[in-house]
Amino acid sequence: MTNTAVTELIERSNRLGSDPKNTNYAGGNTSAKGSEIDPVTGEPVELCWVKGSGGDLGTLKESGLAVLRLDRMRSLVDVYPGLDREDEMVAAFDYCLHGKGGAAPSIDTAMHGLVDAAHVDHLHPDSGIAIATAADGEELTSKIFGDKVVWVPWRRPGFQLGLDIAKIKADNPQAIGCILGGHGITAWGATSEESEANSLWIIDTAAAYIAQNAKPEPFGPALDGYAALPETERRAKAAALAPTLRSIASHDKPMVGHFTDADVVLDFLASAEHPRLAALGTSCPDHFLRTKVKPLVLDLPASATVEESIARLTELHETYRADYQAYYDRNATPHSPAIRGADPLIILVPGVGMFSYGANKQTARVAGEFYVNAINVMRGAEGLSSYAPIDEAEKFKIEYWALEEAKLARMPKPKSLASRIALVTGAASGIGKAIATRLAAEGACVVIADLDLEKAQGAAAEIGNTDVAVGVAANVADEDAVRASIDAAVLAFGGLDIVVNNAGLSLSKALLDTTVADWDLQHNVMAKGSFLVSKAAAKVLIEQKLGGDIIYISSKNSVFAGPNNIAYSATKADQAHQVRLLAAELGEYGVKVNGINPDGVVRGSGIFAGGWGAKRAAVYGVPEEELGKYYAQRTLLKREVLPENVANAVFVLCSSDLSHTTGLHIPVDAGVAAAFLR
Repeated sequence: MTNTAVTELIERSNRLGSDPKNTNYAGGNTSAKGSEIDPVTGEPVELCWVKGSGGDLGTLKESGLAVLRLDRMRSLVDVYPGLDREDEMVAAFDYCLHGKGGAAPSIDTAMHGLVDAAHVDHLHPDSGIAIATAADGEELTSKIFGDKVVWVPWRRPGFQLGLDIAKIKADNPQAIGCILGGHGITAWGATSEESEANSLWIIDTAAAYIAQNAKPEPFGPALDGYAALPETERRAKAAALAPTLRSIASHDKPMVGHFTDADVVLDFLASAEHPRLAALGTSCPDHFLRTKVKPLVLDLPASATVEESIARLTELHETYRADYQAYYDRNATPHSPAIRGADPLIILVPGVGMFSYGANKQTARVAGEFYVNAINVMRGAEGLSSYAPIDEAEKFKIEYWALEEAKLARMPKPKSLASRIALVTGAASGIGKAIATRLAAEGACVVIADLDLEKAQGAAAEIGNTDVAVGVAANVADEDAVRASIDAAVLAFGGLDIVVNNAGLSLSKALLDTTVADWDLQHNVMAKGSFLVSKAAAKVLIEQKLGGDIIYISSKNSVFAGPNNIAYSATKADQAHQVRLLAAELGEYGVKVNGINPDGVVRGSGIFAGGWGAKRAAVYGVPEEELGKYYAQRTLLKREVLPENVANAVFVLCSSDLSHTTGLHIPVDAGVAAAFLR
């Protein structure tokens, strides 16, 4: 039976963590103290339940709590070796754990265990951090909160900070919490309700004071030429810049991107003080761990052309990398972890918006959310005083903390297609949906492109949330529509790595029955459509400088001559030769182009369900419901081909195992001798 204290803690944590005004994603931690019967002694034992390392308050469950014996944790005070060796105390927490399982204790565990209060909340609200990063934060704390909230000068999270806050609580019985310089807030209470109420009072009181007392233009006056472009224009510019920006962010390792043109970002970039403030970097540890110490900011007005912007961004990237390397060299010690890459994680483009990057979409999106938090913090601090984040030496100690390195090492190994972005045409059903599902299962972000937007979005939702898959409309026979779908893909995930030309249809007719309209329809969708998609995608792939894969779902009919199939087979032969032509042309850019020749994919196939199955069954003289079995029996392996078999071949082609293969066609037909490639 779950302890009442734990139930209250989870409920409080979820309420606090689900409101972004209270804390950022995965930021902060909460705790509760209570007693349980020790199953070994049968006697009551005092415990502390605290959110474990890496968890998120908004979605916290009991399994995400570290459970420690309070007596043992507090006994650590007697063996604490001092500030120079306080990192050793994190390992000591393992000897205080109660029971089995549970999450790994976080660096903030001491704060919760040592403070003499039954319930403790440590949060990262924008309003609280604004006070914490103001140049006169200590004076503001006293002015805003009186003696109910105590100022704590910046100290890196750890055992000593826990001791400091415990002493403040003991010395200030009237206090309900602290402002942690450069960092956030901590509040406490005798009950869960009281702790939550105290946390919210600090957050809301700070926000109200900022709203009532901040100067009208905390970021300075409007900067001429830097105002937001009209929505259509700025999103078009964002899509045009996205491949180059991903190339910049992925110089050291491939990254997935996220784009936002939220008003908070556009307003910041339109103001005169944004270059100075951006250069100061973020302050809260959670912020700069996700965003790096500072962003790359394009120093051109919104009216700059795409070409001018790309040229300048390339120059700024070189400067950024040199500056980051110098930052590392200035602060690193012989024991520091190796540099983790010198590319920016946040790129700001005036008039357009913000691009953020990470190893996956969620990480990229959250990095952007964190920089929005940082903008809000800067606004509050500048509105009341001036923004004064912690210095770079302290930032480095946290960014390259051995404990942070250990936390990264505990993360699961990425899946084989992690950080890769795939677009699959005709993917709302059948073979295309199976391909998209397999690629997503292997870690790729997937764009479901289909003529029917509603079905595309429905298929994407079945695969995962929008950090995994999105649906876009794509009439592959229309050049403008194709360009729009590619733009939507790069704005959704930052770029493209894998493009699967799968969209198709078929009309089974004899030569004399095939009309010009029949011919044009099939060639427009498959031959012309594949050409248009490949052309638009290749532009992105080339600009990214990351290589990539273009895969054509052709057909056994591209090499096999059968009756009553002139238009379909001819266009499939066209697609098959496009593979060879593009493999020869795009190889110098590291782009592989390969094809797959399926046959007899009846189950789940949109083409067969649309009438093709009935017509092919009539050609072969079998009932339509037995067409799959018929196809299987005519193969060498006597196996029915399913959409998943085609999806498997796509995965193999874009996996590292075939990194040196291009211009290849793989039969997925269970063995049709007449279609063997020669």
